[in-house]
Amino acid sequence: MNTIEQQLWDYIDGNLNEIQRKNIEEKIKTDAAVKLQYEELLNLNAAFSEMEIDEPSMSFTRNVMESVALEPAPISLKTKVDTRIIFSIGSFFVLSILALLGYIFYNSTFTMPDFGKYFTSNFSLDKYITPTAMYVFIGFDIIIGLIFMDYFLRRKLNQRD
Repeated sequence: MNTIEQQLWDYIDGNLNEIQRKNIEEKIKTDAAVKLQYEELLNLNAAFSEMEIDEPSMSFTRNVMESVALEPAPISLKTKVDTRIIFSIGSFFVLSILALLGYIFYNSTFTMPDFGKYFTSNFSLDKYITPTAMYVFIGFDIIIGLIFMDYFLRRKLNQRD
């Protein structure tokens, strides 16, 4: 659609401002080709306005919904993965890691430093296992046990209802 035709449609529809409307009116008066095109568009617009808009029947929606309901439901695509492929890929990586570890162990020398000279421990459990620590430990265990019993009994009660 060229610009003059678009301008003529806007003029017919009344979508132009005052300056543009005056310019189009001037073109229609002075140019015979524009005047002929304007008259054709007016006739076309009149024909469109005389046409009656077709409406679908009252049962259109029902008919469409029934035809959709008759269509088979799409099934989900279920693919079966061949487990041999998964196991072969997994075994390849396991063998590669084992080969790499074997190469590392074969080419390394295992010498352990003497830690006995430098490391002495004087570890006494009597400093850490005090009566207070034991009471805290036992109290914590009792609380955890009560929470578990509450959960267990509530589950049993809900299964019965």
